[in-house]
Amino acid sequence: MFHLAKALLCLYVVLRFLLPLPWPRWAKGTIAVVLMVVFQHSLISRIVFGTMFSPEVPRMTMIVVNWMAGTILLLSIFQLVLDLVSLATAALRRRRIRIPVGLRYGIGALAMSLAAFAVNQAIRVPPVKEVEIRIHNLPAQFDGYRLIQLTDLHISRLFQAPWVEETVAKANAQNADLIVITGDLIDGDLQARNLDVAPLAKLRAPDGVFTIPGNHEYYFGHDDWMRQYETLGLRTISNGHVVLSRGGAQMVLAGVNDLNATRFGLEGPDVGKALSGAPADVPVILLNHQPRDAKLSADAGADLQLSGHTHGGMIWGFDRLIARFNNGFVSGLYDVDQMSLYVNNGTALWIGFALRLGVPSELTVITLRPN
Repeated sequence: MFHLAKALLCLYVVLRFLLPLPWPRWAKGTIAVVLMVVFQHSLISRIVFGTMFSPEVPRMTMIVVNWMAGTILLLSIFQLVLDLVSLATAALRRRRIRIPVGLRYGIGALAMSLAAFAVNQAIRVPPVKEVEIRIHNLPAQFDGYRLIQLTDLHISRLFQAPWVEETVAKANAQNADLIVITGDLIDGDLQARNLDVAPLAKLRAPDGVFTIPGNHEYYFGHDDWMRQYETLGLRTISNGHVVLSRGGAQMVLAGVNDLNATRFGLEGPDVGKALSGAPADVPVILLNHQPRDAKLSADAGADLQLSGHTHGGMIWGFDRLIARFNNGFVSGLYDVDQMSLYVNNGTALWIGFALRLGVPSELTVITLRPN
C-alpha cells in the first residue's frame, strides 16, 4: 500500500502538473519516467539491496534522490491546492479556469527550493535544544542534573563518520552528567557501518553513556549490533536498569527493548522486568524507543520516559498523521498520568525520507528539576 500510494501521488503530479506544460512530448515522457523511478526509490532499494532502510549508494546520490522526492511530494500538495482553488473559482464564475503556465512554473520553483531546504535541514548536524523537566520527588542532589538524549541517528550512507564525529563533539561540549541514546543508531549491517559508528566511542559523560535498541537494530542483526555498541563503550540496557548515585541519593535509569523484537523471535519490551529489583521510592527514568505505550510505563512507576521513533513528524502538518500511529505522541513534552514523556524529534532520520520542514532535528540537553 505504501508503494502504491506513492505511485498514485507521482501519477497525479505527472497528469496535473507536468503534462499541461508546453514542452515536447518526449521531454515530458522522459521526466515522467524519471520522477516515477525516483519516487519509488525505497521499493527499488528493497529489490536491489534486500532492504529499503539502507541503500548502499553514494551519499550525494541519496541527497539528490531525497531532493527530487521532496519536490514531487511538495508539488503534489501545491498542485492539489491549485486545483481546488481553480475548481471553486470555476464554480463561482460558471466557466472553465485555465491555470497560467507561469503559475505552474512558480509552484515548481517553490517546490524545488523548499525541498532543497528540507534536505539541508534533515542532514545537518542538529542544533542543541535545552529542555527543563520537573520530576516528582527528585532528590536535591539531582536538582540541575543534566543529561543528553540522542536518538534516531540512523547512521548510514547519508549520515557517515564525519557527521557522527561532529555530533559527538557537539554532545561532549555540553558537559552533561549522562548521555542516553534511545534507539535506531544505525541503518545497515555491521560490516557496512563499522567505520561510521566508530566515533561513538568518543562520547563522554561522568555517569556514562547508555543505549537501548530501536526497531532498526532488529532489521540489521540486533545481537551483533548490541555487542558492537558495548565495544564502543555504550552500555546497553535490555529490559533492565542501572542505579545512578549522587551524594547518597539514588535515581534509576531503566530501558526496554523495542516493540519489534518479537517479530524476530526476541524478547519484547517488559517494563516490569526492567524495574524488577530497583530501589523503591526513587525517581525512575525509562528509555523506550517508541512512545506509544507510555501509559504502561506510567502505570509501572516511571517518572520520566524518553522516546524517539517519530522524528517529530518531519514536516509541519505531517505530525498529525504520525501521531495517529503513536497514540497521539509525536513531538515534545507530554503529561501521561503524572509521568513526563519527552518525544525527541530525532538527532537524524531515516535515509529514505530525509526531509525536515518546521520540525528541526535536535541534540537535546535535559535539565532535571524537582516538582
